[in-house]
Amino acid sequence: MGVSLVDGWLPPVLLALGALGLVGLLARRGRGALVALLVAVLLAGLTYAGLNPLAVDELGLVPDPLPSSVLLWIAVAVGGLALAVGSLVGTSVGRTVLALVCGLAVLVASGSQINVYFQQFPTLGTLLTGGDPEDEQSLAGGRGAASRSMNTPVVQRWTGSATGTSSIVTAPIPGTLSGFTARPAQIYLPAAYNTPNPPLLPVLVLVAGQPGGPADWVTAGQLQQLLDGVAAAHGGLAPVTVVVDPNGADSDNTMCMDSVIAKADTYLSKDVPGWIEATLGIDSNKAHWAFGGWSFGGTCSLQMATRHPEVYPNFIDMAGEREPALSADRTQTVQEAFNGNEAAFDALVPLTLLATNRYPEVWGYFSNGSEEQQVGQWTTEVSTAARQAGMTVRTQVVPGQGHSWGVPHASLPPALDWLGQRLGIRR
Repeated sequence: MGVSLVDGWLPPVLLALGALGLVGLLARRGRGALVALLVAVLLAGLTYAGLNPLAVDELGLVPDPLPSSVLLWIAVAVGGLALAVGSLVGTSVGRTVLALVCGLAVLVASGSQINVYFQQFPTLGTLLTGGDPEDEQSLAGGRGAASRSMNTPVVQRWTGSATGTSSIVTAPIPGTLSGFTARPAQIYLPAAYNTPNPPLLPVLVLVAGQPGGPADWVTAGQLQQLLDGVAAAHGGLAPVTVVVDPNGADSDNTMCMDSVIAKADTYLSKDVPGWIEATLGIDSNKAHWAFGGWSFGGTCSLQMATRHPEVYPNFIDMAGEREPALSADRTQTVQEAFNGNEAAFDALVPLTLLATNRYPEVWGYFSNGSEEQQVGQWTTEVSTAARQAGMTVRTQVVPGQGHSWGVPHASLPPALDWLGQRLGIRR
């Protein structure tokens, strides 16, 4: 079901139906209708004004505020629901059915507009499958060629053509050293990898946002389409890309650190690369490896580059945060993850490491949407610190995008092109 839920004809149609539904709910007359309208306006206003303080400051459900446009559509949904419920009181069966239909139209339209912002479900098919990749295939085991560390870039040692087709497969990556239990990884294998006599390819490790998981990169992130485009632009060459899970569940947050929560850093820096080398048959020269991610994953990428530049000397930070966080309250983060030991937390955050260490061999690509002002400020701060620490840095601002999957859609291909010589996929 490839009907787009982000652009094309369906979102404006749903928006128009929602507007008609709202008109239908407002068409009722009488004292009961006036009371319902006042309650709906009150609830919508409270939602718009109070949802962020409640979710971020009081309950700590998310570390960052929701954007104003998303808050507006949530408020519209709450107001529409209140109007629909008010229309059910003391009315005829016909009016009850109409109220239910109109209320549903408002809810669907609001949900559609929220999805247009985040681009979490790009097509109707991804929505119906709950965001899980369709036709998921398990890795049938490693290929014949063993991993080897190659000094020569793949673009200089492979002259064949990519006669195979790219694929997405899944595989569990055990936490052998970390003891961490992760969800299965999603793995992109380029057409060149699936070709007879394939080359040993470079590696890209990716992490999704939080809440979220590896499958998000395949569905909302459109990973296969993006990387097929990268391969087409580089003579059939693209990195073997392993989307890993450092959290274990949608609602969990390890901050990509070793703490009392989990040994996620050990998982990402030791278990994951060890499994990739032992299983996938790739170029194990870490100079040709990169770590990337969006939102939470972007923060994680900078953490890996600053803590483990020998493993991930190239990184792609797409709309990452200033530092890892469990909530907007830094004290709560330190308390939950490090038993209140602020010095232990500070010693591991990127800005501390960038201020105390030099990274002349590390390259980093930063991007953010033009509409996400807070993230833009963080990107400026951390990219400046990275440059001052000796890193080679490139930044990109994606026009017209907030904190949505539109940022990695627009920035992952140019990031890989910029890192192409480092990874070895272009001359």
